[in-house]
Amino acid sequence: MCNFRVVLVDTALRDHRIELVRASSQELTIRINDISLSDEGQYTCSLFTMPVKTTKAFLTVLGVPGRPEITGFTKPAMEGDIITLTCTTTGSKPAARIQWLRNDKEVQGTTHVNATGKSFTVRSTLQFKVDRWDDGVAYTCSVEHESLPNPYMTTEVLEVHYVPHLEIKHSLIIPQEGQYLKLECVSTGNPIPDLVLWSKDGGELPDIERMIVEGKELTITTLNKTDNGTYRCEASNHLGTSTAEYILFVYDPNALGQHGPDHALIGGVVAVVVFITLCLIIVLGRYLARHKGTYLTHEAKGAEDAPDADTAIINAEGNHMHAEEKKEYFI
Repeated sequence: MCNFRVVLVDTALRDHRIELVRASSQELTIRINDISLSDEGQYTCSLFTMPVKTTKAFLTVLGVPGRPEITGFTKPAMEGDIITLTCTTTGSKPAARIQWLRNDKEVQGTTHVNATGKSFTVRSTLQFKVDRWDDGVAYTCSVEHESLPNPYMTTEVLEVHYVPHLEIKHSLIIPQEGQYLKLECVSTGNPIPDLVLWSKDGGELPDIERMIVEGKELTITTLNKTDNGTYRCEASNHLGTSTAEYILFVYDPNALGQHGPDHALIGGVVAVVVFITLCLIIVLGRYLARHKGTYLTHEAKGAEDAPDADTAIINAEGNHMHAEEKKEYFI
């Protein structure tokens, strides 16, 4: 019976992780358990016959990357801060690929690759200035590698604190005497403002019986001319205070007319457009009429005094050939 021997490069295999699976005069099979990057290399199988026969194979071992870790998050971040997020994965071979996602949309980071023995450490950094629109945004680090059926992903959600932003919404486009008006102070901020303060013309609300405050809403019942003025809402959190204003002018329904001021404005605009269009049509018509008269004058010149039809045609053609050299225009 022939003898076999398997060696790694020039070293005989003597490792408890390596076991013999099958051995015959035609085949020798081994299994390597708990494989590591150090097992990569050229393997030689020798058949001790006369002469000795050998065959070689190179084993490539992929280094599986570790799950990514994101550092650099500050909770909470303040609006205007500049933060740097770093995603790190170790142990990959070849080097893993890192991708950043902002709410599932790719953003570009800066990648650095360092060799550590036979494996690689990959880092990617993402630097940006924080604003209120980053509040609640998910930043994901995705690691792709040949050894992974699906990418490794790690996600962190950014929390941003910022000064309140206010806006007043009103229930009426044209407030009229006797109507009911509701003003709502819509506020955004982190932390969310707890209290909204209403004022008129820099002072307190003058008529608390008709001006009812319920949380963020101010309701004015039975509007009249004395309600005219500037209404302001104010809200605060630990970062600052913001305000929003609404100027109220109460109209007399009897003075507005049947269709209201907006319809009168639209009618005036339409009348101006129609007038300009008619003027353009008249100017264009006069221009075309004058140039048509010039063309007919040149065509007929020389044909009127011709003794017969053939001579008239020849004279007309001659005048047409010289029309480009000398043109006459009516002004």
